[in-house]
Amino acid sequence: MTTELTLLVWSAGLTLAQAMLAAVGGNLQKGLPVMAGNRDDPPRFSGWVGRAYRAHRNMLENVVLFAILVLAAQAAGRTNGQTRLGAELFFWARVAYVPCYVIGLPGVRSAVWFVSAAGLAMIFLQLV
Repeated sequence: MTTELTLLVWSAGLTLAQAMLAAVGGNLQKGLPVMAGNRDDPPRFSGWVGRAYRAHRNMLENVVLFAILVLAAQAAGRTNGQTRLGAELFFWARVAYVPCYVIGLPGVRSAVWFVSAAGLAMIFLQLV
């Protein structure tokens, strides 16, 4: 398996870990009855729990792009050193993004997000 595909799989694991972090936080903040209910009127989360939910949502938005780009590069036979580096930048920046967001480091969080976006751009540029 290529580095890009390996990091895509690990990105799925990271996305799952973020979902678990947000769910545990939601249970701590709102309680199991609220979290296990239908949530027709979704609860509002504050503090680190709210940031964990927003970080997870941001990952969902970005991992889709990463998957499309990695799978397209793989299918087109266009993987190379640039796509590998782009995938590494994306993945490791996303790993760093979680604590930056959950702890509440807005400037650092934005810079780390930009690094992950640069990784996506590196892969994209190998496909166009």
